[in-house]
Amino acid sequence: MTYFVYLIASYKKRKVITYAGYTNHLKNRLKQHNCGKGAKFTRGRYWKLLYYEKYQTKREAILRECYIKKNRSFRNMLKNKYK
Repeated sequence: MTYFVYLIASYKKRKVITYAGYTNHLKNRLKQHNCGKGAKFTRGRYWKLLYYEKYQTKREAILRECYIKKNRSFRNMLKNKYK
């Protein structure tokens, strides 16, 4: 099975909010976030996919997600690249 690590962004009055996660079906997960059925933090906002990576195992995806969540400079670099 293939897993994805993703970074989504929501734009509100010049402020960009990001959220990192992992899933095995990227398109459905983005729909869930935008319908208010995703993570609690993502509810009530419109999200746009900024970045994703593909992994063969769930363990690899979870480890990479943790790295992206903790590495603020990496997230800011992606945020600025796709503004």
